[in-house]
Amino acid sequence: MELTQFKTSRWTVPLAKILFLQSVVISVSHAIEPNEVASKDNVSVESLSSGTPDARLNQLGLDRYNTTNTGGLDLYLDVTINGASAGLAHFDFREGELWASTAILQQLGFILPSATINPVRLNSLPGIKVDYDARQQTVNIIAPLSMLSLATTVVNTRNSKRTSPTASPGILLNYNLYGTQSENNATSLSAFTELRAFNSKGVLSSTALTTGNRSSNSSANGDNNNRDWEGRTVRLDSSWSQSFPDKLITVRAGDILTGALSWTRSTRLGGLQIGSNFNLQPYMTTTPLPSFFGSATLPSAVELYVNGLKQYSGDVPAGPFELNTAPSISGTGNAQLVLTDALGQSSTVNFSLYDTHRLLQTGLADWSVELGTVRENYGIKSFDYGSDIAVSGTLRYGVNNRFTAETHAEATKDLANAGIGGTWVLGGPGGVLFGSLAGSNSQGQSGAQYSGSYSWNNNRFNIGVNTLGTTGNYRDVATQYGSTPIRQSNQVSTGYSTESLGSFGVSYNQVDYAEEDTAQFASAYWSKSFGRRLSINANYNHDLNNSENNSASIGASFSLDRNISFNSSVQHTDDRNDFAADVSQSAPSAGGIGWRAQARHSIDNSTNSNNNGGGLAELNYLGRYGQVQAGVSSYDGDYSTFASGTGSLVMMGGGLFAARQINDGFAVVSTDGVADVPVLLQNNVIGTTNSRGLLLISPLNAYQDNKIGIDPMDLPADLRIDQVSISATPTDRAGTLVAFGITQAHSASVILIGSDNKPIEIGSQVRLTNKKDAPSAIVGFDGEVYLDTLDEHNALEVTTPSGDVCKVSFDYQKQGDEIPLIGPFICQRVQ
Repeated sequence: MELTQFKTSRWTVPLAKILFLQSVVISVSHAIEPNEVASKDNVSVESLSSGTPDARLNQLGLDRYNTTNTGGLDLYLDVTINGASAGLAHFDFREGELWASTAILQQLGFILPSATINPVRLNSLPGIKVDYDARQQTVNIIAPLSMLSLATTVVNTRNSKRTSPTASPGILLNYNLYGTQSENNATSLSAFTELRAFNSKGVLSSTALTTGNRSSNSSANGDNNNRDWEGRTVRLDSSWSQSFPDKLITVRAGDILTGALSWTRSTRLGGLQIGSNFNLQPYMTTTPLPSFFGSATLPSAVELYVNGLKQYSGDVPAGPFELNTAPSISGTGNAQLVLTDALGQSSTVNFSLYDTHRLLQTGLADWSVELGTVRENYGIKSFDYGSDIAVSGTLRYGVNNRFTAETHAEATKDLANAGIGGTWVLGGPGGVLFGSLAGSNSQGQSGAQYSGSYSWNNNRFNIGVNTLGTTGNYRDVATQYGSTPIRQSNQVSTGYSTESLGSFGVSYNQVDYAEEDTAQFASAYWSKSFGRRLSINANYNHDLNNSENNSASIGASFSLDRNISFNSSVQHTDDRNDFAADVSQSAPSAGGIGWRAQARHSIDNSTNSNNNGGGLAELNYLGRYGQVQAGVSSYDGDYSTFASGTGSLVMMGGGLFAARQINDGFAVVSTDGVADVPVLLQNNVIGTTNSRGLLLISPLNAYQDNKIGIDPMDLPADLRIDQVSISATPTDRAGTLVAFGITQAHSASVILIGSDNKPIEIGSQVRLTNKKDAPSAIVGFDGEVYLDTLDEHNALEVTTPSGDVCKVSFDYQKQGDEIPLIGPFICQRVQ
């Protein structure tokens, strides 16, 4: 008997033992269920030699009355179905074919009619292919998917990673300074500042605007020396906020802006706000994901293309599958699913889809609630709040992948306002439909507001219709302290894009304010790019109420090398023609010099005279510590000079830093006082640490992993570095401290010899007896051992492979930045 190996996904059993097992089954006329055998991994074949036949089969979880004895040769084969392993199963081999019981086939995943005769000849099943290998004791079965019960494989391509953000204590000052001086020495200065303090408990921020003006005040004799400055400072917004990323919630107290929808108006309050904040998990996808379904008879490779661009490539097992992919388009599009099986056969399935970012995923809610008093005279007075309490609430909810509902309500003294709305994606590539209806009651007078819109677009054509109107005495909280809502607003627009003729479109707009006349105007545009460098555009605006406001313009933009661009335009109205030319070079984002020059000229059509000419020259510098800008402008003979500067100051991590203006997260890198360490952001060198071993890095993406590393190649060899790369995840508008553990290592290669002046034996273990927690080291060739935890005075204990012990003491002194080689030292044997 040939003792070949019988291999399955769970067992490797000599064939002789398999035949022994077969003889046991035949003697009691029983069939074995394959899945039950495969599940009894803890039962050895040898243990079946004891006990009664029923007991031996029960150890394998077998039922002696599952099938009838077919009288053929019993086989236990390793089964593969449509390329996937199904484990060990029992078959009957007779007349050159395989037979199996209905119970076994059902356990293997086959769907059999209730009237199927037991047992079943495998080749009698329609569409099935059976490949039996007697030598390897395997059977490979390929069956139609309709005959198998396979679970759906779900492939999710979106990144749902959730990070753990941190914030360290610190203070930040953002500033924006601007000054101008006219020809008659009139001077104006302004400063916008934001003072921000932050830690793990949240962010406290306050903004202010300071202005100063000095007029010329020239006297009759030309004396303009007696001039006084007029200045004022206005506080703008002050608030504290705390975010909870795991719950997607942000709490804000102080000056807040109420949540709003497309058909509501925001109101500034002084009070408390709590609501959802999807920015706390940037990796999260909030819009419904397109899903693509298919089935594979064999394990296959699947590729997804949307509008001709590959979006996903991967593998799926046999059976039905579902592919969820992040949205990559807005509007209608075409998708192709290409399936290539193990035999190299390909099939393609086409889908039509329509995606919009205005929807929420099913069950996802976006909400906010506010309570406070209305802020009045914003930008004029620092502390001016209404006396009446106002409350506001907003909610958007994804009912399903095609419909998102929304509602808003607000109230204050003698006023209540509430409304509902919804966004639908119509069946197929039918576009997006939106509608809302709101009502209000103010001091016994009621009113209503309605709005609706429809949009559809693909990669060439787009159309949009919007309307919003009010009836009766419709009011909201903003009306109590400002202007009334628009009475009627209508917009219709359409556009088309071609490769040869460019893009063009037309639009119509009507706006009816309660305090003003109705405005109606139509417009048309055209634009085309000629290669990557040149683009031309033309616009025409027509006022339907007053033709004197009609205008037409044409412009061109040309891109040159070294980030230089040239723009020119001509604009015509009834009373004048304007010409402008502008050439500029923007400062590189890494830092450098930029400049701009502009020339303007106007012609009065009524007098056909040339006048109102002018120009501008400007120079700016973007550096590591901020941006400065200065220039001179002239218009119709009057000139003025101007200058500005932006940047920030940060106090954090024991250091004070100057930087560009910071509006997002940032980090302070610490190298434990080691200076001039190169620091990398996303594998690109961003700077080196200062004399205190600190470096500020800005900006970083809040609530996202930002890879920060150090380059140890240029560091002294006697430094120990805990890690060279850290993922920094700051919170919004705050900083995080990134500490790289760098310590001075008193290290040396020590030469040890015995009392016979021969090197200590290779493999001897060396232990620093003056340091209990110091790890042991191994002696190498020529008695050398490397030690990196040395003190000024050191004592060593050496144990040779033969068990002999010797001791030695020596002094250590640092010798430059290299690892010194010291010794030899005689190790005295311990008796």
